[in-house]
Amino acid sequence: MITRIDPGARMSEAVIHGDTIYLAGQVGEPGDDVVAQTRTVLAEIDALLARAGSDKSKILMATIWLADIDDFEAMNSVWDAWVDPANPPARATCEGRLATPDYKVEIIVVAARG
Repeated sequence: MITRIDPGARMSEAVIHGDTIYLAGQVGEPGDDVVAQTRTVLAEIDALLARAGSDKSKILMATIWLADIDDFEAMNSVWDAWVDPANPPARATCEGRLATPDYKVEIIVVAARG
């Protein structure tokens, strides 16, 4: 069975298949700095995981895209305060051009339910 959370014409915010949750890439408010955008993104991830019956302690993999890899430490300062230290996920961080120049960070996660 597949469940879609907030499906739209182009994508769903999350898709649940069995006990695995796939979140769409989450971005912050355009124009905010990378710290504020990362805080917004992580709050959105928390909310979507809760709606899907999970939480950050069950994140299996995170992929983080930064518009500028020089923002790595600033993003990590927020990530490190948020991530469950007893259950850190596998993670990759890359630099890439995001949907608009106003986005500084996009985070995609896959998590388990239950």
